[in-house]
Amino acid sequence: MPETQVLEDIKEAEREAEEIVADAEAEADEIVAEAHEEAEEIRQTAQEEAESIAEERLAEAKHDIEKERDRILEEGEAEREALIEDAEGRTDEVVDHVVDLFEEAVHAQT
Repeated sequence: MPETQVLEDIKEAEREAEEIVADAEAEADEIVAEAHEEAEEIRQTAQEEAESIAEERLAEAKHDIEKERDRILEEGEAEREALIEDAEGRTDEVVDHVVDLFEEAVHAQT
């Protein structure tokens, strides 16, 4: 084989090798870009799921707080009614006691 032919074959082999390397680098860049996109999609999905779970937990907590608030208000209302009933039941007692004190004070002055 003549020397020129050998040189041309070497140059052709180098061009083919450079083309293979360039194709491989382009494919690698594409794979990396796709991996980044997929990672971003996974991150976005995870964030949306986390936000959804947080919203659900917040709604549950608000519901529980509202139930506890209602229970406390009901207890307070029951206690208030019991105190009013007790106070109203003692009205006659208190009036009689005040009258007795008044009478004692009047008698003490005479």
